[in-house]
Amino acid sequence: MGNDGGSIPDRRDLVRSKPKAEQADKANQSRARWFFCALSKRPLQDPIVSCALGKLYNKDSILEYLLDRTAYGDGEEICGHIRSLKDVKTLKLTPNAALAPGSDPSPTRAPFVCPLNFKEMNGAQPFVYLASCGCVFSHAGLKAVSGNTTPPRIDGTRDGEKGKEKNEKEAAQDDTGKQFDVCPQCATKYDRAEDVVLLNPAPEEEVKMREAMERRRAAEPAKMKKKRKAHPNGGDSERPVKKSSKVSPTPSMNPSIAAASRVVAESLAQEEAKRKAGMSEAVKSLYASKNSTKKETFMTMGTFTRYA
Repeated sequence: MGNDGGSIPDRRDLVRSKPKAEQADKANQSRARWFFCALSKRPLQDPIVSCALGKLYNKDSILEYLLDRTAYGDGEEICGHIRSLKDVKTLKLTPNAALAPGSDPSPTRAPFVCPLNFKEMNGAQPFVYLASCGCVFSHAGLKAVSGNTTPPRIDGTRDGEKGKEKNEKEAAQDDTGKQFDVCPQCATKYDRAEDVVLLNPAPEEEVKMREAMERRRAAEPAKMKKKRKAHPNGGDSERPVKKSSKVSPTPSMNPSIAAASRVVAESLAQEEAKRKAGMSEAVKSLYASKNSTKKETFMTMGTFTRYA
């Protein structure tokens, strides 16, 4: 019925609109990435490692995956790029002093903080780790410390001396032009361009990090070739040379001695044949061959023996 003046249908009553796609809770997604292992989905516990893509894992989960790649259903999709423990770095994390030691992890408080500005590692701000030493800092804290500190100079000159560099605030560079800085926590040198890895990056940034990782892996065989070119022998000179076991040749026999021994052997054979020719049948039976069908001799003829 309807349309009799008693009701006026609206568009939403006549046309069904497409339902909106369900949106995941960003807060829960962020908490899952920063509080739980990306592989086993268990809470993060020391020792914690990270790969070249900045994902966080429990080290025992990575060991289980490397021993059995079918231990986790989506293991190949999550960390298929991890070939061995050399592809991950153990992180040096600073525990959160606000949490009581031995207490259960709080769902709102992060278990780790930045040692420079004590910001919690909960996804609210970006965190990075240094691939050279594994120390973890907030991006803002590391940037503030690296910008305020004066990097060491290559020539070792002091302030006030002649020949000092004009740009004292720039990082020290080696022969390849790389900029190096010192870790503010353990004083280990690191490359600003390659050793600073972003933790839990955005999808767009993760794609760039994956491409950089593939380029580094593609360049690994080239480095090995360069090392081999530096050593023309290809390292074979360093290998111990196996001593070849030389077999001493057998001494050759004098032809005259060989002929004399042959004559002696023939004479002995003739004498043996003459001796057997003069034997009686009874004596010959004693020297019968083992293959002979006749088992009796003149000593056992006409007698009964159990073992005859």
